[in-house]
Amino acid sequence: MTFKIQFLNPEFFWLLLIVPIACIWFILKKNKFNNSISVPNTSALLSQSSVLPKLKPVLNILRILSLIFIIIALARPQIIDVTTKIKNNQGIDIVMAIDVSASMLAKDLKPNRLEALKNVASNFILDRINDRIGLVEYAGESYTKTPITSDKNIIIKSLNEINYNTIIEGGTAIGMGLATSVNRIKDSKAKSKVIILLTDGVNNSGFIDPNTAAELAIEYGIKIYTIGIGTNGMALSPVGIDNNGKFSYAKIQVEIDENLLIEIAETTGGKYFRATNNKKLQEIYSEINKLEKSDVEEIKYYNHDEKYRFYILLAIIFLTTELVLKYTLFRSFI
Repeated sequence: MTFKIQFLNPEFFWLLLIVPIACIWFILKKNKFNNSISVPNTSALLSQSSVLPKLKPVLNILRILSLIFIIIALARPQIIDVTTKIKNNQGIDIVMAIDVSASMLAKDLKPNRLEALKNVASNFILDRINDRIGLVEYAGESYTKTPITSDKNIIIKSLNEINYNTIIEGGTAIGMGLATSVNRIKDSKAKSKVIILLTDGVNNSGFIDPNTAAELAIEYGIKIYTIGIGTNGMALSPVGIDNNGKFSYAKIQVEIDENLLIEIAETTGGKYFRATNNKKLQEIYSEINKLEKSDVEEIKYYNHDEKYRFYILLAIIFLTTELVLKYTLFRSFI
C-alpha cells in the first residue's frame, strides 16, 4: 500500500502570483493604513507606549495566508491510496538436472564446478517467485532430490545439500538424468514445463539413450535447456584419492559432448549454453530466467481522499481571526 498526493486542478496555482503583488501593495500602502494625530505635547503619549501598533502587520499576514490556503483548496489536493494486488497466473514448472559426478569437483570454476553451480542456481531459484522447481541428481545413475514444489526454502536447502558422494554409481548418465527429470514433470498442469540439464562430460553410463529421453520430453511438451560446464582445454580435475581420503588433482582435457547437448536442446525447443567460467555461468542462468517468464497480473486499486476541505477550514480560521482582531484589539489603530 502506497500513498500519493496529487492536485486535480493544478492550474489554480498560477493564482499564487497574486501573493507577492499583495505583499508589495501592503508595503506601499503602509503609511496610508497607519493613522496619526498631531498633539502639542507627546510626553503623555510616550509614557503610555504600546506594542499593538507594531503588531498591526499581523492582520495582513493573516489575510495573505487565507489567500494562499484558498488557492490550494481550489487546486483540489487529494491523497490517493494505491493498493496493489498481484494475481499469479499459471506459472512454470522447472526441473534442474544436476551432474554430480567426480569431475564436477574440477577447479576451472571457483571454488569448483559444483559449488559454482550451487551459488548461481540459488539466485535463479529465488528469482522464480511464481514457479515450482524440482531437483534431480545424476552421475552413473539418477534420482529425484526434490519433487517440484513452490517452497523455495525446501529447494534451497536441498540444493545446498548436494555434494559429490560415492553412493551414486560413477560415470555420467545424461540419458538417465534426463529421463528422471521428464518423469518428474510430465504430468504437470503448468502452462510451461522446462528442464535445465547441466553436465561437464559425455554420456558414458546408464541404460537410457539421451535422444530417447529427449523424444519423451517432446511427447509431453517439455522444453530442455542444456548447459555444458567446463573451460576450453585443460582443467585441474580429480584423478584419484590419496591415503588421507582426499582427492588428488591433475590437469586433464575437458570433454563435453556439445553436439549431443545442442541436439537435445534444439529438438525440444530449448537452447544450449557453454559455461567456461563463473561469470558465464551466471549469465546463462540470467538469460534462461529472461527467456522463461511467468505471467503475473498486477491490479491496482485507487482510493481518492479529498483534502481541500482542510485548507478551506484553515482559510476561514485565518480570515475570522483577522476580522476579530481588526474590530477588537486593533480597532483603535485602523
